[in-house]
Amino acid sequence: MTSPKTDSKDKNNLDQVVVGASLTSKLNGFRQHTLNSTISCTGVGLHSGSKVHLALHPAEADNGILIKRTDIKGDGAIIPASWQNVVDTQLCTTIANDSGTSVATIEHLMAALAGCGIDNAMVEIDGPEVPVMDGSSAPFVFLIECAGTLEQDRPRRAIRIEKKIEVKEDNWFASVTPGDGFSVAFEIDFDSPVVARQSFAIGLINGTFKRELARARTFGFLHEVEALWELGLAKGGSLENAVVVSGDKILNEDGLRFDDEFVRHKMLDAVGDMYLAGAPLIGHFHGICSGHAANNKLLCAIFADPANWSYVELRADITTASVGDHGLPEVTEPALALTA
Repeated sequence: MTSPKTDSKDKNNLDQVVVGASLTSKLNGFRQHTLNSTISCTGVGLHSGSKVHLALHPAEADNGILIKRTDIKGDGAIIPASWQNVVDTQLCTTIANDSGTSVATIEHLMAALAGCGIDNAMVEIDGPEVPVMDGSSAPFVFLIECAGTLEQDRPRRAIRIEKKIEVKEDNWFASVTPGDGFSVAFEIDFDSPVVARQSFAIGLINGTFKRELARARTFGFLHEVEALWELGLAKGGSLENAVVVSGDKILNEDGLRFDDEFVRHKMLDAVGDMYLAGAPLIGHFHGICSGHAANNKLLCAIFADPANWSYVELRADITTASVGDHGLPEVTEPALALTA
């Protein structure tokens, strides 16, 4: 798996007072996993509107998630999926390598890989943007399930959050706190009668990502979508790959997949962005009106100080969790009011 770059910690310096069966069930097993076979799809880039071919390939243990631009020749085609390679967070998460090769809109794919417990994969794509598919992670989860997963002969590592880390500005807040397993809590508040104020919290364990978050689609407001079109953006956006709100109406004929689909999609984005840590997190994420920029700032804050985190190796011979159980972060209206 891809390791955060730091002078003080590396993959050979793992915390051997590690977690066991209880926690491991929440992190998809003791061993690393890759895809069992190659699988591919074709879709449209949300912002470019261009047709994109994407293939998911198995990868060796400890390789992490790598994205390869097949339309680029030479060594500069490969981009490690890492928080350190994030170069833009304005409308989506975009990563790039030192050669300037970039890939945008990676968050839904990364969320699917995280939710399915895939540690190592080579993603091949023939353009600068991951296809939007239906605007959720569900199509990518389907592809991963069709390809199957393969257990690898290497222990799975996780990044344990050692203390509360938070980033915030006037109108948003994001934090991680120590805990048992990985959980996400989120709150949103929009000046829209359709979206309004929503909150949700969930522990990612035993398939909850697929059941509760994967199908939640990206969303936007019609006037904002029209403004993006005028700027030459969101060329691939449509009612087939996004929930579009106009006034007090949802324009999609089939309506919502969840009553609170909007906040669930923000949580999906957070899961994908936080997987750029290079390994699953052991801790609780809490976001209030935050987005891709906040998620990356939070990762930067975590890895800015080695005391904030540690590697742990998941082993079958340890039977109890060593990181404590703090439960899910509480989602309360006063917390939202303080930063709104």
